[in-house]
Amino acid sequence: MSITTLIKSIQDIMRKDVGVDGDAQRISQMVWLLFLKIFDDKEQEWQLTMRGYKSPLQSRFRWSNWAKNPEGITGEELIDFVNNDLFPALKKLATAAGISPQGKVVGAVFEDAYNYMKSGTLLRQVINIIEEDVDFNSSSDRHLFNDIYEKILADLQSAGNAGEYFTPRAVTQFMVDMLNPQLGESILDPACGTGGFLTCAIEHLKKQVKNPDDLRTLQACIHGVEKKSLPHMLAVTNMMLHDIDVPTNIRHDNTLSRPLKDYGPRDRVDIIITNPPFGGMEEDGIENNFPRKYQTRETADLFMALIMHLLKHNTGRAAVVLPDGFLFGEGTKTNIKRELLEEFNLHTIVRLPKGVFSPYTGIATNILFIEKGEPTKDVWFFEHPYPDGYKSYSRRNPLTIGEFDLEKSWWGGAERKGRKTTEHAWKGSAKELAERNYNLDCKNPHEVEVNHRDPEELMTEYQQIVQQLEAAQQALKAELMACLGGKK
Repeated sequence: MSITTLIKSIQDIMRKDVGVDGDAQRISQMVWLLFLKIFDDKEQEWQLTMRGYKSPLQSRFRWSNWAKNPEGITGEELIDFVNNDLFPALKKLATAAGISPQGKVVGAVFEDAYNYMKSGTLLRQVINIIEEDVDFNSSSDRHLFNDIYEKILADLQSAGNAGEYFTPRAVTQFMVDMLNPQLGESILDPACGTGGFLTCAIEHLKKQVKNPDDLRTLQACIHGVEKKSLPHMLAVTNMMLHDIDVPTNIRHDNTLSRPLKDYGPRDRVDIIITNPPFGGMEEDGIENNFPRKYQTRETADLFMALIMHLLKHNTGRAAVVLPDGFLFGEGTKTNIKRELLEEFNLHTIVRLPKGVFSPYTGIATNILFIEKGEPTKDVWFFEHPYPDGYKSYSRRNPLTIGEFDLEKSWWGGAERKGRKTTEHAWKGSAKELAERNYNLDCKNPHEVEVNHRDPEELMTEYQQIVQQLEAAQQALKAELMACLGGKK
């Protein structure tokens, strides 16, 4: 059974349960079950590879002891065990003293998790499907796990609320390729969602791993924070399936809830790569964690201020997805953009066309590439074109990584040498942009301007066409009547 078929089978069973209401609850229910299955498979591996490994879970709470047997507990007994024994025990791990890193991961995942199912019989059916059809120690099943994310995102039709959009795989891949992280560099996504950017960075870094020490270095350098419990649960699971065995660096928290001044040198990182939520508003009081010049409740602006603060001096670099509104916006946005040009090298803005995030939103977005340490001299703009024959992207015809070959061939390597103005690329000096009051919404000067002509002239032409059409219809009607001998 493929992962996609597996997920559909599980969802079909859950739809019969009166306690599970809607896609979000179905997905949350499914993910905590999958997590425990994966964690159990990991524990079996750790017992063989880690000397003296001791599970943070009591024996009766391990998946293999309560879920693995298809003839095991079911019905009311199963629901009573899950609600009154299993969940309370797992939630306590989040705050338990002296708990192992593995236990902390479990506690963080279950801190805000719930069992929504009321039928123990249906829950047993779901557990049996997971146990029978998926072996997460199998490399092929691990690879197919990506399908879970695509199925989840397809089902969560509400994913576009408050700017919480899925970042297409081609965009995450391009951003990682251009930042080109190196083993040993610290990498952060402060709004990591289900972990798409981080898994892409992990795959990039794996090519540099030569020995077990390198793998440990890789595991230590990946950091993520996610505010919402469901994507956090997905992110932790995703990390474990990408060889981050104990993802304690994937925290369940709101990065913006900590005062900016409390982030010190030890919190700074080499690379930030993210698509922060945009279009949403933070809760009252969050803006007070930031200096007055940054104070706003607009989520994307606060994240941008945080990103600028958290990059290491002289070596820090970032790639950030932001909407068009950030480029032309004023007020706090102007303050941020002024600082970007004066204290950072905002060297490239890739302008993505509408539809890249379809069907979640039609908002046009941009990727900003910045380096911390030197002021901006020139900002290069690159307008990503649609492929021939396209008027937009869609779920059926998404943006592909191959399309970014255009940007990559123009980029000029790590030093960005030899960049040239083309029909898609142009640059503006920092001085010119400052004179525009830091409006970065620069249009492609090479675009052929379409002459839409005078409206009155177009209306006259339209009326003439209508008259000609009506005359043709009358002539056709007369011909038909003549052929029919004048009969109506």
